[in-house]
Amino acid sequence: MAILDDPSDPVDAIIDAPFDHALSERYLVYALSTITARSLPDLRDGLKPVHRRLLWTMRQLRLNPTDAPKKSARVVGDVIGKYHPHGDVAVYDAMVRLAQDFTLRYPLVEGQGNFGNIDGDSAAAYRYTECRLTRTALLLMQGLDEGAADFVPTYNNEEEEPALFPGLFPNLLANGASGIAVGMATSIPSHNVAEILDAALLLVDDPHAEHARLMEVFHGPDFATGGVIVDSPEAISKAYETGRGSFRVRARFRAPEAASDSDQAAGIERLGAGQWQLVVSEIPYQVQKGKLIEQIAALIADKKLPILEDVRDESDEQVRIVFVPRSRNVDPEQLKEALFRLSDLEVRFGLNLNVLDATRTPMVMGLHELLSNWLAHQIDILQRRARHRLAKIADRLELVAGYITAFLNLDRVIEIIRTEDEPKPVMIAEFELTDRQAEAILNMRLRSLRKLEEFELRKEHDALEKERDELTVLLDNPAKQRTRLKRDLRALRKEYGEDTALGRRRTALVEAAPTVTFSLDAMIEKEPITVILSQRGWIRAAKGHVPLDGEWKWKEGDGPAFAIHAQTTDKLLIAGDDGRFFTLGADKLPGARGFGEPIRTVLDMEAEAKTVALLVHRPGRRLLLAASTGRGFVAETGELLAETRKGRQVVNLKDGARLAVIREIAATDDHVAVIGDNRKLVVFHLDELPQMARGQGVALQRYRDGGMADATTFRLEDGLSWAMGGETGRTRTEREIQQWKVARGGAGRLPPNGFPRDNRF
Repeated sequence: MAILDDPSDPVDAIIDAPFDHALSERYLVYALSTITARSLPDLRDGLKPVHRRLLWTMRQLRLNPTDAPKKSARVVGDVIGKYHPHGDVAVYDAMVRLAQDFTLRYPLVEGQGNFGNIDGDSAAAYRYTECRLTRTALLLMQGLDEGAADFVPTYNNEEEEPALFPGLFPNLLANGASGIAVGMATSIPSHNVAEILDAALLLVDDPHAEHARLMEVFHGPDFATGGVIVDSPEAISKAYETGRGSFRVRARFRAPEAASDSDQAAGIERLGAGQWQLVVSEIPYQVQKGKLIEQIAALIADKKLPILEDVRDESDEQVRIVFVPRSRNVDPEQLKEALFRLSDLEVRFGLNLNVLDATRTPMVMGLHELLSNWLAHQIDILQRRARHRLAKIADRLELVAGYITAFLNLDRVIEIIRTEDEPKPVMIAEFELTDRQAEAILNMRLRSLRKLEEFELRKEHDALEKERDELTVLLDNPAKQRTRLKRDLRALRKEYGEDTALGRRRTALVEAAPTVTFSLDAMIEKEPITVILSQRGWIRAAKGHVPLDGEWKWKEGDGPAFAIHAQTTDKLLIAGDDGRFFTLGADKLPGARGFGEPIRTVLDMEAEAKTVALLVHRPGRRLLLAASTGRGFVAETGELLAETRKGRQVVNLKDGARLAVIREIAATDDHVAVIGDNRKLVVFHLDELPQMARGQGVALQRYRDGGMADATTFRLEDGLSWAMGGETGRTRTEREIQQWKVARGGAGRLPPNGFPRDNRF
């Protein structure tokens, strides 16, 4: 009982509330925390909290570009101990990203040691690496000591940290950001600082400038790894207008300087004797070079890129990937297009300008709105710095005025100090000084009593008053604030201009030429083959066109079913008696040295389905399809191709019916002949059959008992022919066929004398 009455009993803390209400309330808190304090960047400094805390910690440790670096472990330890109570691995990974020049367009951390590489290798442990800030990071933090940023308590209220960085560097667009929150995400590519500042200057002069004018100076992403963006200017402009879109980023093919201008631009390196190879010097952003090489090597091994012989990585500090064609007759542009389509030499980078605004509200903004908000923030920073400087000037002017008063009355001041036990109140009363002024005079050193010092004080007093008047006018005049901001933006632009190593644009924007029209099948080497399919569904391909009735090895209990001549570039149509058609590339068949492979390992055929046809696809050809129930239709071969291994259901069958007849219709055929199990024959015009892509079809012949035995098409003028049987291979033709010609769906009559007893044409 005493335990129950104990106020510390955890049971007393249980709150009786609906579970769904408690869950939604707590999940909302988690979602808001993820959005505002972890995943989305602030549009004002472009940083997430972890990055801001890393840079702030390094500043506290005095890791300036001119100072010696410190161990990364020291930085990570201070970050997680004072500001960011999360895992050390996550914090170190964030710092590594800030130091990678192939990840950030303008790195904020200078790393010493192994900070990873473009191949995808990870950085060394933080006990082995060292770091310090870059010049760019200092520009981003400029103004922290000038009252330009608010400071907030840390998670344990022991320290303070800046809520944001007030510097003029446009980090959000310059370095980009990516992150996934709850129910929303952000994806911002890096951009060229000079172009960002040009667009910002345009908006300072004309806040209502149209989006099209901005895009005249702001051209699009500028990735750290270079590459080429091949979207049209209209598509790029549309993406920045709405804040959402994507860009096609390609690798840059570029040959060494020794090549001719045309070959250099095309990435073609001549080797002599007509041989050549393609050279890639830049790869798309965030594509790991090592995995890219593996991907292309797998394409070669799987014979999905037969016009490519080899790929080599000859990179050192500069990327150099070499592609060796199968022969010198390969079209370089065709090889490039194939590589772009099949590998990560072309990728899509998404644009989602989802950021936190000045009120910490997530919002997708267009370029105009984003820059306008950033400029409003910079104007606010300018005003805060001016007010902070005015306060400092007022403090200093107070002291300087006291010093001047002391110099003007130096003998009396000395007398008061020598004769009075408490000189401070006497000086305040006699010279109308403030407490701070009197205290400063009493703390003056004797060497400061020189005449020169008085001159310097008057000079400083005049300079401070002049600066105070200028700042007062600046705060009262928005036009002067814009002029000052433009001056600062131009100074920053000069530091990151196109003529500087860091500011030079890396990513080219070239609208792609019309795609070279070719199919991947066109790259398959054309060779004759003989395709053999066994009764149990084992398929193989022998090189060359060998006799179709040749001797082949079979598994025990198996035997021949179909054999056709084809080319490796052909598509094979395989039909099951369940009415489903499958497509198989002839180049993907196993060789004929063994028994082949079961066809069901590459096609999802039903276990009980039997193969009733093996055909070479010929575009524009027509087939007669008929079920055992005597229903059928005409199908065009292009409608039968299936894109997946599941095939395509073409003939719908009911009541145990099976697909029984698949016959190619010759161009000259104009009539259909159908014979039933009851040995009745009907002939009707081919036009009476509909052409369909899928269905049951229409009745070809009417039966009382049994079903259809066979069907074929022929030219009425030439007569109806059938095989005589036996080893002679002779055929017989009946030209007088009018007496069997009826309307489609008739019962028919007995066939001509001599027609085969098995009822097969």
